[in-house]
Amino acid sequence: MKELNILGIESSCDETAAAVYSSKRGILSNELFSQIELQKNFGGVVPEIASRSHLEKISFIVQRALDKANLKLEDIDVFAVTTKPGLAGSLLIGLCFAKTVAWATKKKIIGVNHLEGHAFSSFLEYNVPFPHICLTASGGHTSIYLIEDFGKYQVLGQTLDDAAGEAFDKIAKFIDLPYPGGPVIEKLAKDVDFIDFFNYPRGQNDTLNFSFSGLKTAVLYDLAKRGAYDLKSRKFLKSDDLKLQQEVASSLLVCVKDIFQNKIKLALKMYPQVKAISFVGGVACNKYLKTELANLCKQKNIQFFTPSAPYCTDNAAMISFVGYYKAKQGLFDDYYLDVL
Repeated sequence: MKELNILGIESSCDETAAAVYSSKRGILSNELFSQIELQKNFGGVVPEIASRSHLEKISFIVQRALDKANLKLEDIDVFAVTTKPGLAGSLLIGLCFAKTVAWATKKKIIGVNHLEGHAFSSFLEYNVPFPHICLTASGGHTSIYLIEDFGKYQVLGQTLDDAAGEAFDKIAKFIDLPYPGGPVIEKLAKDVDFIDFFNYPRGQNDTLNFSFSGLKTAVLYDLAKRGAYDLKSRKFLKSDDLKLQQEVASSLLVCVKDIFQNKIKLALKMYPQVKAISFVGGVACNKYLKTELANLCKQKNIQFFTPSAPYCTDNAAMISFVGYYKAKQGLFDDYYLDVL
């Protein structure tokens, strides 16, 4: 069978990414420009800034991915591009670029769901058995899937409001920690040995859906009750209290760990036929959460998989991989492809 080269483009939020996947050699390149330095002064992603940055960087990032793969644009057989979900303006930059180069080179194009990319990102490094449960957690989405085959999956539960990564960012802001909140929360929690000081609410354990809005509110009002946060001015009143910041961070992380473990336990009870658990998305970069979920799987005598950090955060490698198996299945799109 002829080798297929798939160029993936990802621009759903604040990372401009491009990657090349070979049907015979695997990932040949995985390039990315992160907007964290551009967005951190705003405490989150400003859509207009994100779109402008994508427009400035996308041509450069795509060329860098081609150069690293030692390929030319004409060597690409299929262009795979994220079309949903995400910020409409950001998605449009990636899609318009992909459609243009696909048309210019007379090659095929495939639209990819960003969440499907995350759900299958573990396959970039591992041969994960089917069927398996996939927990995906990021700044915009938290979901749990039953993965039965390539492209064959069903949503078992998803966030009803805030995502896990968003809760980390918002609660970090409550206690004057920088954006993004996840890495600094993990560091502060590690400094106090991941102890649960405040016993924040875990939510319902009889459903596979997630809800982090209540957790966020509980932390806010607990801080106010302790005299550490002024609800009127929306200010943290104890910026010099490192001990309190550590205790909040540690309690939050242990709480999220318990929520994830409870959902996995319920999923395994509901779907005993599964052979493995995968943990993907930006929140899967958290070493504490990965270790605790791996320990749970060991206790349950079930395999556990999680991608390395570059494939957890938003990336184009996962988009190109999904593009590869969709191409094998003949699932191409036309040039009228749109976002959202």
